[in-house]
Amino acid sequence: MPELSQETERGRGAAPFGLAEVTGPSMVPTLYQGDQLLVRYGARVRAGDVVVLRHPFQQDLLVVKRAVEPREGGWWVLGDNAYAGGDSTDYGTVPEELILGRALFRWRPLPAGQRSPLAVARWALSAARPVLADRPGRPGRSASRRLRAR
Repeated sequence: MPELSQETERGRGAAPFGLAEVTGPSMVPTLYQGDQLLVRYGARVRAGDVVVLRHPFQQDLLVVKRAVEPREGGWWVLGDNAYAGGDSTDYGTVPEELILGRALFRWRPLPAGQRSPLAVARWALSAARPVLADRPGRPGRSASRRLRAR
């Protein structure tokens, strides 16, 4: 994902919204490699939200995870893909100050070589969607099955 400036992270002087690109499989099936995200920086985070955060051990690396629950010392975050790793099961609770913002919307670019009318129509119907939170009574479309199993 692209690195953000310090000014943007704090929400000062710049718009509170920004774009990020997804790399890696940790949020499949909610987000895929190449998906573009509209992120609201400084937004209030609630359990179930998909968030952009700085990796606790590599602060120049931004990651996208689902905020599961607040704990002492910050947020417990997990990827929707139970087999990808790289979440709080590896590095523990993420301090609140490392949570940059909440993903609001995602869109998928048209795959290269997909120019047939049927392929374009299928893409148009699924390319842009809100990023839904996984909350009791209103689960996200592809919420982590790991959360329910614990």
